[in-house]
Amino acid sequence: MTRFLSIFTLFVLFTGVSAQVKPDADVIRVDTQLVDVPIAVSSPAGVPLKGLKATNFVVYEDGKKQETVDFSTTSEPFEVALLLDTSGSTRNDLQLIQRAARDFIASLRPGDRVALIGFDTERRNDQAFAVSNVLCPLTSDRDQLNSAIDRLKTSNGTPYYDALLQTIEKVFRDKPKEEFRGRRALVALTDGVDSTSASDFAEAKQDLGQAGIISFFIKVDTREFFEQSLLGDCQYAIRFSNAQIKRYYRSLGVKGNVEQAANFCQLGDFERLAISKKLYEIADGEMADLAKSSGGKVFPVADLGGARNAFRSVADEIGTKYTLGYYPTNEKKDGTYRKIRVELVGLPKDTVVRSREGYTAPAN
Repeated sequence: MTRFLSIFTLFVLFTGVSAQVKPDADVIRVDTQLVDVPIAVSSPAGVPLKGLKATNFVVYEDGKKQETVDFSTTSEPFEVALLLDTSGSTRNDLQLIQRAARDFIASLRPGDRVALIGFDTERRNDQAFAVSNVLCPLTSDRDQLNSAIDRLKTSNGTPYYDALLQTIEKVFRDKPKEEFRGRRALVALTDGVDSTSASDFAEAKQDLGQAGIISFFIKVDTREFFEQSLLGDCQYAIRFSNAQIKRYYRSLGVKGNVEQAANFCQLGDFERLAISKKLYEIADGEMADLAKSSGGKVFPVADLGGARNAFRSVADEIGTKYTLGYYPTNEKKDGTYRKIRVELVGLPKDTVVRSREGYTAPAN
């Protein structure tokens, strides 16, 4: 009998199957995906509430109550992908961005791990183009991170969507260790207006949502700077990229080619401002969408001078997140989207809770 138990234990460890033993029953779940739900709880004034227990939460999937089988308190560590947008108006404030990033990293807890993603300009066949790079993989080594921040450069475009995908494909490519499961976050300093990416927002949103990444955005208002450079003599003005023109006309329901992109000089100032306004509206909506669906938050700042305080707020959020896990009662592998709702128990009615809003079930 002892030999049989030993063989079974080795089988569970080496097959990579996720197993969870219920506290009050000898039931092992080996064929159901464990769903992690990051949660933030605060008072109406925005003060994070600490010291809560698993019994303070009830989770529902598509309206059906689920059994919590795993719970992490706010003291557990986080893994963070820090994305710093150094394009557009921010190119003149690189040192300000670097100082804010250093302060953010210093304000995290010793066990938290951080990776750094930045932009750069590369040249190929006498053509300059913007790229996003992982400057430092996940690490808790603050010296290594600060050295990566020193290497941060500027770009002549904004490959923002590509950088979001790199968060999944490179930074969070491997499954998290147990202490970081359900506790991974994207923290992006950006205006969210993409100009040069090969990928699109829908692809990035799907991958981030599927991985359960919590998204925080420090939204820098660059619209005034951009529009000042957009107007006047078209020979010297900042031009929209083809990707931005496509995005604008797609938002209006226009299909087909984008001949308008080649005729920037024929656009009057009013038309240029209309396109710019729509691009910023799209960016604002995308950031709000990612933050809300993941249980994260958007922190608007008027300029980079406010980024340091916003980073501190993000660090406070990360340090006060709970995570619960459950095995869905709906075990179908049908690729459908499942809605998640978290209720609080034993807390005042005006207590605020934010959590992951759903996930897509695996498909056969």
